[in-house]
Amino acid sequence: MSDMASMGPVQVIAVTSGKGGVGKSVAAVNLALALAGLGRRVMLLDGDLAMGNVDVLLGLGAERTLADVLAGNCGLEDIVLAGPGGIRVVPAASGMRSMVRLSARQQAGLIHAFGRLADQLDVLVVDTASGIDDSTVGFVRAAREVLVVLCDEPASIADAYALIRLLNRDCGVTRFRILANMVAGPREGRELFAKLLRLTEQFLAATLQYVGAVPWDDSLRRAVQRQAAVCEAFPRSKSALAFRAIAEKVDGWPLPANPRGHVEFFVEHLIRTAQAKSA
Repeated sequence: MSDMASMGPVQVIAVTSGKGGVGKSVAAVNLALALAGLGRRVMLLDGDLAMGNVDVLLGLGAERTLADVLAGNCGLEDIVLAGPGGIRVVPAASGMRSMVRLSARQQAGLIHAFGRLADQLDVLVVDTASGIDDSTVGFVRAAREVLVVLCDEPASIADAYALIRLLNRDCGVTRFRILANMVAGPREGRELFAKLLRLTEQFLAATLQYVGAVPWDDSLRRAVQRQAAVCEAFPRSKSALAFRAIAEKVDGWPLPANPRGHVEFFVEHLIRTAQAKSA
C-alpha cells in the first residue's frame, strides 16, 4: 500500500463472523496493530453496537462512545482513544437505531467528522458484531473489504456460511476474505477454508479468498487476560507472527480508485442502511 495523499482512498475492512466465540474481536485488534507495525495509519472502529469490547481488550476504558457523538454531546475527535502501536480507537455506540434519528444536518456533520479524520488515515478496521443482525449487515455493506473469521467447529462453519449466503444473496456482496482462527497449524487452516469453500461453491455466486491461519497458543490467552494485543505483549509468539503475516497480505490488497474508497462514503452508506432497515 503506497503512501496516500490527503483525503485519498482509505482501505475500509469489516472484520466479521457468523457466531461469537471465534476470536473475531481479538483478530480485529491484532490485525490493526500489525498493520500499524507496517507503518500504516490505522483506526479501529468498534462496530459491535450492543456489546462492544475493543476498548476493554486493549485496557483503554472509554468514558464516551460513538453514542455520545450521535447524541450531539461531543465531537468525534473527543472520543477517539490513543491505542498501542499508534492505532486510534473509536469505542462502540449503544445502538444503530440512533443513526436513524439523526437530522440531515447531524448526518452531514458525522460524515464530515469522519472525513476530517480520514485525512490522517490509511486503514479503517471495523470490528462488527457477530451474526447477521442489522448493524453487522450495515457495516459490511458499507465496507470495501469483508474479512470473515471462523474456527474449526461445525457451528462456526455453518454460521459463517449462513452469513456469507445472506450477504451474497440479499446484499450483493460477492467477495469474502477468510481467516482461519485458533487452528492447530497452517494445514488445518487450509483444510478449514476448503470445508467452507465446498459449501459456497455449490450454492453461492461468491468468491472466497484465503488470507491465512492464526494458530492457538497460550500467549494469545495470556494477552487477553492482560488486556493487551498479542502482537504487543508477545511479539515473537506463533499467533503474533501469524497476524503479522496476514497483515502483510492485507497491505497488498488494491486500494479503491473510486468514491467507495473514501471514509465519508462508508459513513453515508452506513446511515442510509440504518434508515432503510427502519422504514
